[in-house]
Amino acid sequence: MKIGYPCINETLPCSSATTFRLASYSEERLIQTVTTNFDCLQKILEFNVQNGLLFFRMSSDMVPFGSHPINSYNWKDHFKDTLVSIGNYIKAHQLRISMHPDQFVVLNSPTERIVQSSFAELAYQCAIMDLMELDKSAKLQIHGGGVYGDKPSAIRRFVDAYHVLPDNIKARLVIENDDRLYSLQDCLEIHEQTGIPILFDNFHHECLNNGESMQEALRLASQTWPPEDGILMMDYSSQAPGERKGKHTASIELDMFREFLTHLNGLDIDIMLEIKDKEASALLAKELLQELNFI
Repeated sequence: MKIGYPCINETLPCSSATTFRLASYSEERLIQTVTTNFDCLQKILEFNVQNGLLFFRMSSDMVPFGSHPINSYNWKDHFKDTLVSIGNYIKAHQLRISMHPDQFVVLNSPTERIVQSSFAELAYQCAIMDLMELDKSAKLQIHGGGVYGDKPSAIRRFVDAYHVLPDNIKARLVIENDDRLYSLQDCLEIHEQTGIPILFDNFHHECLNNGESMQEALRLASQTWPPEDGILMMDYSSQAPGERKGKHTASIELDMFREFLTHLNGLDIDIMLEIKDKEASALLAKELLQELNFI
């Protein structure tokens, strides 16, 4: 089992997601910004290894405007050696890596322009992992998308879009159950038609489900992961007290996390903590997992 956090390390004095306004775009600024972002990514990964946090979600913004038409610079060639070096570090320390394209990536949109821009964004993010020479266990997680008043048709559009994606993207794509539109059962329907693994989100499942217990839901999601894709990835969070339904807690509630672990029933999974204080909660969770002999 590996535990981690997404994108930002609040301990280190740098960010791997520095960007700039579209109006300020220039190749010189792009190169400078991406150099800084990849330098910081390396520092974050080193921090994580030193602290036993071996699951990390890389930022989608490491290459500003990575999928935008304005960015015609061949950043892949320019940063190839850097990305190979980072990838070698990831592999040497057996880190599990993911990325999570933004909400504008909607494969089942009825608007072709949105579908094409979604393809471009997935291609950009997949290229980073491919240039790092990571295996299929490094994943791109997306949501089912919209419903548009007709979920069966929306699911068909998702499936159709998935099947025309390049093989390198299909090899990395996973679908996450969400808290409003696409339940675990909906994701299982998509999985049956595509083979896409399901990245399970416990908090979303609590908000939207079809009556499955947490233990059963984890089992069903884990069965969608073939060995070459690695073990089940999941996002973990809990409800922020006194806030709107679905708002993530600011810091991990260890008693709730301990209770969640009782539902694993022997499953080996990698857990991404979607909690606001990032590595602070991940370090607390790691201590609990060590205490309980999970890691």
